[in-house]
Amino acid sequence: MALLTPLFAFLYHLPQVYKWLLKPYYVASLFMSVAFLLVRKTPGICEHLSTQREDGNPCDFDWREVEILMFLSAIVMMKNRRAITVEQHVGNIILFCKVANVILFFRLDIRMGLLYLTLCIVFLMTCKPPLYMGPEYIKYFSDKTIDEELERDSRVTWIVEFFANWSPECQSFASVYADLSLKYNCAGLKFGKVDIGRYGEVSKKYKVSTSPLSKQLPSLVLFQGGKEVTRRPQVDKKGRAVSWSFTEENIIREFNLNELYQKSKKLNKTKGEKSEKGVVVNSLPTGGILIFIPF
Repeated sequence: MALLTPLFAFLYHLPQVYKWLLKPYYVASLFMSVAFLLVRKTPGICEHLSTQREDGNPCDFDWREVEILMFLSAIVMMKNRRAITVEQHVGNIILFCKVANVILFFRLDIRMGLLYLTLCIVFLMTCKPPLYMGPEYIKYFSDKTIDEELERDSRVTWIVEFFANWSPECQSFASVYADLSLKYNCAGLKFGKVDIGRYGEVSKKYKVSTSPLSKQLPSLVLFQGGKEVTRRPQVDKKGRAVSWSFTEENIIREFNLNELYQKSKKLNKTKGEKSEKGVVVNSLPTGGILIFIPF
């Protein structure tokens, strides 16, 4: 079941997957993920490699290499059980493929292992996964605008994501959060984001740690009247986030989005009725002005 779930998710989103798989970052990542396979199977290269196979064939995996690949495949399946997007599924596969390549290359030849590890480090430092650029109804805050916006109108409920661009979890969650904003955004329920990797003071004020060890990124906080009402993930006494899955269903349930949306729609309707009953100004034939003010 752990294997079928990501497979079905991949096939369902296949048209969308093609769009971002062809981007340079993913093309390079996929190439690095299959590097050992290419070296082991390419004629003219594999003949010069060492092997522990009984038949002495250097162009096929030996029993130890198969064992390493099977072990890391099991880890990938376990890791993907908590993945919520196709990007996360593919990202986990790429990550553990690179780990497998490092181990296999070092086992084959320490020089090849050092070369591959160097390439991975250079790639990690110079290449970043593409940011989500799809449609959304999200307001981006800075350290100077977040407090003012949250307190501007006490009738408006805000859901704010505290994120950092370098966090893979935040990058994977971007499309989920964007979809929620498209479905639930209205005048009385708004969605915002603030990059606490860039604005450190915001991180301190709202007590969201940017440390990878705290696992608090991303954090979603519901504000009403400028005050925090709900936060996910919750943080324990040691400052570590309580495990929580950022699926669309969990967010809708935990933040009562359907109920909040219905209340916000009523607020919008009330605002519209009040605007229709506003001050009416008519010009008199004599040139004066008659003002009707409803009571």
